[in-house]
Amino acid sequence: MTADELDPLIHVPTRLKIVVTLAELPDGDAVSFTRLQDMLGLTPGNLIIQLRKLEEAGYLASEKTRSGSAQKTTVALTRTGRAALGAYTRALRNLLGGLDEDGWAAEPDSSRVAF
Repeated sequence: MTADELDPLIHVPTRLKIVVTLAELPDGDAVSFTRLQDMLGLTPGNLIIQLRKLEEAGYLASEKTRSGSAQKTTVALTRTGRAALGAYTRALRNLLGGLDEDGWAAEPDSSRVAF
């Protein structure tokens, strides 16, 4: 994948929401599975599938802890995940660089070729 390509793993809307939500946490912080589920409005099954794909890519880490009979799963964005989100953000900005905030072509400059 080149620097200008959108990461297909992050580009899926649900996974993009997950990665952005985790990126908003202070570095090293994690969020519980149930809290993340509530924040994103996802079903447990859908969230598990998306988290698994991101974890397999090394974009997030999960930890399971047990307190008596209760089990708690927390997830956090890894440095690899944060770097992937940064690259995705740069690629998206490059792709959209010629548009204004309303989706119209920005003022043409001399470096653009007209068709």
